[in-house]
Amino acid sequence: MEYRTLGKTDLRVSALGFGCGAVGGLLVKGERSEMTRAVARAIESGVNYFDTAASYGDGVSEENLGRILAERRADVIVGTKTRLRFSDLDVIEPAIVASVDDSLRRLGRAQIDLIQLHTSVALARRPERQWLGPADFDAAMAAFSKLRAQGKVRHWGFTGTGESAALHQAITGNVQAVQCPYNLLNPTAGFTTPRGFPFQDYGQLIDRAAENNVGVIAIRILAGGALSGSTARHPHAMQQVDPIGTSKTLAEDAALAGRFGFLVDEGHAASLVEAAIRFAMSKPGISTALIGVATLEQLETALAAADKGPLSAEALARLGAVWAGFSGNAWQ
Repeated sequence: MEYRTLGKTDLRVSALGFGCGAVGGLLVKGERSEMTRAVARAIESGVNYFDTAASYGDGVSEENLGRILAERRADVIVGTKTRLRFSDLDVIEPAIVASVDDSLRRLGRAQIDLIQLHTSVALARRPERQWLGPADFDAAMAAFSKLRAQGKVRHWGFTGTGESAALHQAITGNVQAVQCPYNLLNPTAGFTTPRGFPFQDYGQLIDRAAENNVGVIAIRILAGGALSGSTARHPHAMQQVDPIGTSKTLAEDAALAGRFGFLVDEGHAASLVEAAIRFAMSKPGISTALIGVATLEQLETALAAADKGPLSAEALARLGAVWAGFSGNAWQ
């Protein structure tokens, strides 16, 4: 397993991270033995970053992860998240402190390695979407900084969803890490795409984060499962997945995923899933790419993909023509 430094922090994280969320669902809905085997296998393979959130299963993911890590006495890096609602905006610091204390209790840990704001941001408050404005964001980061002084957290960051301009503004502030949507369907956080590209333009956020020494955690690298080319969902997985930064529906994303079939047909990867994982791991500036799984078998697939390393330069060079096709443009 390759290890990379997370921005300006002292954390050395595995290039493949274990996502404990509801999209894959294993640590929310899995049987105890399934969860334990998967976490143990990940650690055995060198995965040392585990990412959860207070909202995943209303705390169930944190509880399950904490129990398994305690049983194994595992020395790993744990990131979790706290969500601010509009009802919290007059009491941001107390709300964050209460959430972090609850997460520490559920995880059974004295300290959280990486705490992250789990609410989308905008250039001004957007109550209709429950998105925070810059002052709210800054207050949350200040609360995290105080928690570090108290020894409850080591480092802090945020989930990079919301308005692209606000995300770029946020990474120049008091932050150490950002979770950034990045996948074959929407690579705009890492590539310049053709005019008319139909999805949210993240404006090469990964590169801008790297310039500011902000660590990047790539999320939605399989586009919620659409980059398997199928809409089938395992019982553990979230059954209705809202895309982030791509099409309106998972089915539309899955249909577009077929355009990357040449990567398999020409031998660049053994499957679309492998190609998607290796694509995320190919981007300089990404510290860890999160994979959410429903089963141990899916984890094994991800580990095998990670072992193969980045996609070849030849394969990466072919992707521009596909992205141009999304907007109906000829690739120059």
